[in-house]
Amino acid sequence: MQLIDGKLIASEIKKELAVKSAAIIDKGDRAPHLVAVLVGEDAASQTYVNSKEKACRDVGFTSTIYRLEADTTEKKLLDIIDFLNNDDEVDGFIVQLPLPAHINVQKIINGISPLKDVDGFHPVSLGRMMLGEPTYLPATPYGIMQLLEHSGIETSGKHCVVLGRSNIVGTPLSVMLSRKANPGNCTVTVCHTGTRNLKEIALTADILVAAMGQAEFVTADMVKEGAVVIDVGIHRIEDNSEKGYHIRGDVKFDEVAPKCSYITPVPGGVGPMTIVSLLMNTFKAYNKEV
Repeated sequence: MQLIDGKLIASEIKKELAVKSAAIIDKGDRAPHLVAVLVGEDAASQTYVNSKEKACRDVGFTSTIYRLEADTTEKKLLDIIDFLNNDDEVDGFIVQLPLPAHINVQKIINGISPLKDVDGFHPVSLGRMMLGEPTYLPATPYGIMQLLEHSGIETSGKHCVVLGRSNIVGTPLSVMLSRKANPGNCTVTVCHTGTRNLKEIALTADILVAAMGQAEFVTADMVKEGAVVIDVGIHRIEDNSEKGYHIRGDVKFDEVAPKCSYITPVPGGVGPMTIVSLLMNTFKAYNKEV
């Protein structure tokens, strides 16, 4: 069994971005600029946005965070999005999810210019992805593809089972893995809460991606010997430790890992790659590559 070290791979990519960013600044041009908009006090979202800000500093990007109150109106948020869409000093921006219940998430996503949609959630971005055209790929699936590529994992002709069909991870990842590309060229099965015989299907996977959003959902009896397992989940489990919690993924790591050829840990697997993928998209936006 070999761990797929997302921290290490993300660090290598960040070093490459830092060199490119330094070259831009040395020429007297401004650095790539990523903006995050955070509405409310969700602890996980605040931690995530702070991590993105640190990652920007690490590679020499400019980072700005708009911190808005939880009772911010939908109109005010849309006005901020319109301002960012038209600010030539901003290359890309994200609106951190989840949003408060009174705000229509899809309306907010639709309001972001596809030219600055570095989260890859806009319908235009997703449509271009479906057609195989250049676009900003959703950060977590993009990060998973980078993990597979940098780890030298063969995907062509393999059977990949994706557990989860969200528009953020499962559905776009299934499209990317099925494309005639490297990594890619997989035969993909998407499972979800309504799938019958899910365990039996999972057992056929050469590559198993767990993105169900349920802590330790995948157990050893769902994984065949030698499979590659990618764990997308991240859950805070309360305990009596000093921190008061520990982190678990969607995979029951201790019992699944011995059966795998490769597996991502939680934390330290997919998470760091999500952030670095956002930086990669921002650099593309800066260079007007999409």
